[in-house]
Amino acid sequence: MAKIKIRAKYSNGITQVKALMNHPMETGLRKDSDGKEIPAHFIQEVNCSYGDATVMRCNWGPAVSKNPYVSFKFKGGQIGETITLGWIDNTGESAMQEATIK
Repeated sequence: MAKIKIRAKYSNGITQVKALMNHPMETGLRKDSDGKEIPAHFIQEVNCSYGDATVMRCNWGPAVSKNPYVSFKFKGGQIGETITLGWIDNTGESAMQEATIK
């Protein structure tokens, strides 16, 4: 399950990052076909770093949709260098993916 698709593109001093995260993002309020509650399972924190610097950090909750998509820009970056994006969810699972800036 822990899969992240990530792209980063540099243009005129700005790096744009786009990422699609594969995650069920369950709120804990839904029930299955037998009427049993589906336990909460959602991403709590997303971090993106470039070199030693954190360029984006966000805290999420159960209101974010399944398989969330995030897009953001930051000043800096260089073509050929690496960025890293990762998440941690409320059950302790995590995923991390690196991408080369193009």
